[in-house]
Amino acid sequence: MFKFKPFFLVFLTCFLVYCHTNKPLQVTGTATPAATPQTETEKVDFSTSPVIPAQEAIAKMQLESGFEVKLVASEPLVSTPVAVTFDNKARMWVVEMENYMPDTVGTGEDIPTGKIVILEDTDNDGAANTRQVFLDSLVLPRAICLIENGILVAEPPSLYYYEIKNAKPGKKILVDAAYAEGGNVEHQPNGLYRALDNWIYNAKSSKRYRKKGDTWLIERTHFRGQWGISQDNYGRLYYNTNSENLLGDYFSPGLGATNKNQRRVAGYVQKVVADNKVYPSHPTPGVNRGYMKGILTTDKRLVDFTAACGPLVYRGDLFDASYTSNVFVAEPSANLIKRNIIKDQELVSNGKQAYQGREFLSSTDERFRPVNLHDGPDGALYVVDMYRGIIQHKTYLTTYLKKEIGKRELTQPLNCGRIYKIVPTGKNAKAVTLPEDPAQLVTLLGHTNGWVRDKAQQMLIDGKYMAAVPALRQAVKDKNNPLLVMHALWTLEGLGQLQTAEVIALLKEPTWQLRTQALSVLPSVLTKTTYKSYLPVLQQLVAGKDSIAAPYVAFLLPTLQPLDQKATNQLRQQLVKNYPNNPYVTDAIISSLQDHEETFQKELRALAPDSSLAINKKLQGVIANIRSTHANKDPKVLLKEFPKGAALFATSCQTCHGPDGNGVAGLAPPLNGSEWVTGDKNKLISIVLFGLTGPVKVKGHLYKAPEINGDMPGIGYDKDLPNEDVAQVLSFIRRSWQNNAEKVSAEEVGKVRQELKTRQKAFTVEELSKI
Repeated sequence: MFKFKPFFLVFLTCFLVYCHTNKPLQVTGTATPAATPQTETEKVDFSTSPVIPAQEAIAKMQLESGFEVKLVASEPLVSTPVAVTFDNKARMWVVEMENYMPDTVGTGEDIPTGKIVILEDTDNDGAANTRQVFLDSLVLPRAICLIENGILVAEPPSLYYYEIKNAKPGKKILVDAAYAEGGNVEHQPNGLYRALDNWIYNAKSSKRYRKKGDTWLIERTHFRGQWGISQDNYGRLYYNTNSENLLGDYFSPGLGATNKNQRRVAGYVQKVVADNKVYPSHPTPGVNRGYMKGILTTDKRLVDFTAACGPLVYRGDLFDASYTSNVFVAEPSANLIKRNIIKDQELVSNGKQAYQGREFLSSTDERFRPVNLHDGPDGALYVVDMYRGIIQHKTYLTTYLKKEIGKRELTQPLNCGRIYKIVPTGKNAKAVTLPEDPAQLVTLLGHTNGWVRDKAQQMLIDGKYMAAVPALRQAVKDKNNPLLVMHALWTLEGLGQLQTAEVIALLKEPTWQLRTQALSVLPSVLTKTTYKSYLPVLQQLVAGKDSIAAPYVAFLLPTLQPLDQKATNQLRQQLVKNYPNNPYVTDAIISSLQDHEETFQKELRALAPDSSLAINKKLQGVIANIRSTHANKDPKVLLKEFPKGAALFATSCQTCHGPDGNGVAGLAPPLNGSEWVTGDKNKLISIVLFGLTGPVKVKGHLYKAPEINGDMPGIGYDKDLPNEDVAQVLSFIRRSWQNNAEKVSAEEVGKVRQELKTRQKAFTVEELSKI
């Protein structure tokens, strides 16, 4: 075991790769209080960006008054960390992605140098001092999750489960060979977040996972975010895209993803904080699109998020109450961490930035790259700092950014990395010891630290502690501590021991948070023998016009339908009559109608004949999407004709434009039926090679941020990408779905490439109109 004594701590879990920029962030040990505004901070010599020792790097950070940064681990104890999790002994399991972008062309990126390591603080001084390599020889690993006697490891394209024996890997089991379906390293699933409902969720993915005995369950869920994922006290998920501060769900994560024909369900992937402004404490010219108007201020500071990642709902108990359920977001390209304040108005969560003109934490060290944030067993806020020069993947790396990297010699070194923690000044952060005793674990389900509650729940389920069931039954009745009740409820669900009377009692609770938890757990307990006990309560909630419960009841219809078709239809009809204009209820109803939308539309004409009602408009939109999909061409034929194009589409285009070419909300407009795709070849070639800056009109609709990402990156900056491959992907999209345009040749691509060989920036619509 390698011994080393690091200095302070930083911990934040995020990925940096999906971003379209290139800047790090730092935190202060003896923290410099954040200036107001940050434009008045120290002047920094930005002609060079040397590696700064971890201890000194803390002094480069500006931190909110009343806090300090402490070093937990740094090189050589840890290298290029991108994700972290804690076990019940408070040891850190760290994902190291050492071979990410070794240079501006990604030389040797596929060499298996990635590792999973265990860091431990054996002398209890708050800093890790031992390192053990648990797993090595991995290619760009990105996420881990401890569960039962093993660990999930995401190594795209696959997801594996390794048994753990004495802190060493045992049997290796393939969980999902298609964990990452397409996408390059910036656009692949990550997170592996074990949520309150006992399922494991990801960012940049529409799959969720659960271990049941020796079997792994894989289910469809809502597509969420890009890098990093977190939950609040009620198990609702939060995430973001690289250009959006914070997105999230209003409802429990396991509901509402049952209709594949429905592209969006209201209440999921909601914009929680719309303000995307950032306030770096120094000039940040090294962002991928820094040459474009509006990206940087006149003094070269980033204006808006371009690499937002690693969101964390703070659920620790070390900060004061004003920080409860605040959401922190990392921005590695601007070397900062943002604080957002979230407020609930019943179901709806809305938030705002905590400060204007400054940040919770910012650094003047360009190599400070916070890529993930975490709660810890001691209640501190942990920051994962990849500490690296290059964070932009070669697929999208602009000529401008390559020059910035060269100016300040940001390529080397590749073996740095830091983990910090942020604590209130002068406060002792001591990790909670998690016992093996089931009764004590049940007590910890009501702990003030959310990390402790989550871990206690997971340990009870993973250990299959049936001896804890009596205590759990008492805990689920303890209305003085709603958090204890929620965790006890889901622990009983995880152990398969929930009783009907316990759930019904919570369904009748006046506290809406408890009521909705009971509704969320129903898919696990509704059976042929139990549903008749639950049905009258559901009918009463609908008849009593409980507007908070109504969407949940609608989400439950697909579970109830195989058990009692008549009762399901009656509930659906009553929901329509009570809430024909409620966007959440109407979308929840539609989520129960897969492949029966047109049949229900005929019934709807009698229930709600007014075509202007939300239920009618939303249902008609889904039906139109279905008809459009049915008119699409056979993808297998196109795959055979354009194999390289289909592969390039999957790795570089699909994650933003969707596999069906109809676009992804918050990311990109549709390609299916787009006049930009089927029109002038030279314009399309130019866009794909060098990118497009919005807004852009497609099929009569003007797409602009935040409806989509404001910029589409080009792939032409990669000089090694053959003209034939570019031609194939263009031909593929011009002939896919309902498009039927002429193919593009390699010669045509080569001609445009030659004409634009000196171009270094994306096109605007105005520029393209002159082509």
